[in-house]
Amino acid sequence: MLDRIISELGPWNWMVLGFVLLVMEVIAPGIFMLWIGIAALIIGVVSLLIWDASFWTWQIQVLAFLALSLVSAYVGKKLVGGRDDPTDQPLLNRRGAQMVGKMATLAEPIKDGRGRIKLGDTLWRVSGPDLPAGTQVRVTAAADTDLELTVEAV
Repeated sequence: MLDRIISELGPWNWMVLGFVLLVMEVIAPGIFMLWIGIAALIIGVVSLLIWDASFWTWQIQVLAFLALSLVSAYVGKKLVGGRDDPTDQPLLNRRGAQMVGKMATLAEPIKDGRGRIKLGDTLWRVSGPDLPAGTQVRVTAAADTDLELTVEAV
């Protein structure tokens, strides 16, 4: 059945798939469908050129498409580049990490390892040794996954 559908559409099935993937990239951008769509268009062009060749079966076309998709994605990643460019503000979007080293006073006592401090206009959850409210503390660490700081008494 799949063989019949591919045979009836001829080499245009890859062109249609390529354009559908490119339209999906425009609707939901993320640069992922772009490279697969380009691979489908390349297989479509190759299919137009060698459609009548006996070795160009649908299985070979699918394998070539899969391999070309991987190569296309790899080349695309190299062209676009990563987001690991050095910056002059490495802690810009890591507010908790910006607080490490700051001094504060406990707004709420630390009981069972949990309490709160006020830094600027924000109350931060903190963990550390049990201490009474009003104790001067220093932020020693910040968790990346949640907005919680680790403190120690000064």
